[in-house]
Amino acid sequence: MNELLTIMRRLRGPGGCPWDQKQTHESLRPYLLEEAAEAVDALATNDPQHVADELGDVLLQVAFHAVVAEEAKTFSYDDIEQAIVQKLIRRHPHVFGEVQVSGADEVVANWQAIKEKEKGGRRKEEGVPQSLPALMRAYELGKKLEWEALPLDVDKEKTPTPESIGEWLLAVVDYARGHEINPELALRDAANRRAERQNIEDRI
Repeated sequence: MNELLTIMRRLRGPGGCPWDQKQTHESLRPYLLEEAAEAVDALATNDPQHVADELGDVLLQVAFHAVVAEEAKTFSYDDIEQAIVQKLIRRHPHVFGEVQVSGADEVVANWQAIKEKEKGGRRKEEGVPQSLPALMRAYELGKKLEWEALPLDVDKEKTPTPESIGEWLLAVVDYARGHEINPELALRDAANRRAERQNIEDRI
C-alpha cells in the first residue's frame, strides 16, 4: 500500500499527471462507483486474475482519495485504515471481547445492534447509501424499515422464482421506457419518498 500511495503522490505532485492533479473527491465519485461495480462483475467470472485486477482498481480509488485528503490535511490513509480496524474490533466482541455467540445469525444480530448504537439517533435509512442502484436501494430500504409489501398484479397461484421476478421487473422497465420514464430515477424517488414519509410518521 505504501508503494501505491507513493505513486499517487507523484502523479498528483509537480511534474506529475495533469489529469490526476485536477481530480477532487467530488470528481472521483463516479469512478469509485464504476470500479466497485466492475469488481462485483469480476467476482462472478471465477477468474482469479480478473478479480485481482478489478479489486486493485478499487484499491486505487481508496489511495486516490487518501492522497487528495492528505493534501487538504483533512485525513490520511492511516486514518482510513485505523477507522476500519477499530470498527472490526468493536463489531466482533465475540472474537476480541467476552461475548458468546451461538452462530452466524447471532453474529449478524449483534453487528446490527452495535451499528445502531454507534449511529445514535441518526435516521434508519442513513445506513442505505444513496448511491446504490435504485432496485438495490429500494430492497435494502424495505428490509431496514420493514416496509409492508405492496400488492402486485401477479399470478398468486405460482410460486415466484428469481427468473419470474426478473421477467416481471424487466416488463416494468419496458413499460416505463414506453412512457419515456426512467425507471431507475422513478424507483429511487419513490423509495426516498416512502422512507421520508415513514421518518415523518415516526416523529409524530
